[in-house]
Amino acid sequence: MRNIREIADAADVIINGYAYTKDGENIRVLNLNNPEKAAYLNRAGEVLETSMDDIELEIILDYYKKNRKYMED
Repeated sequence: MRNIREIADAADVIINGYAYTKDGENIRVLNLNNPEKAAYLNRAGEVLETSMDDIELEIILDYYKKNRKYMED
């Protein structure tokens, strides 16, 4: 796994400790404070994979929906 600093530097947006990085047509989300917690979303904000609990997932989805405009090409 890449070092946390490299992931943060490569992120398109960081919101409250969560790094959001474009991966083709999808989005990778990593909790920088707890790197075992991650999610993989499609551009519409639907969860494809996750290791987050339901509460954390709702938080990152809310952040994504409010800030996805900053990730547009």
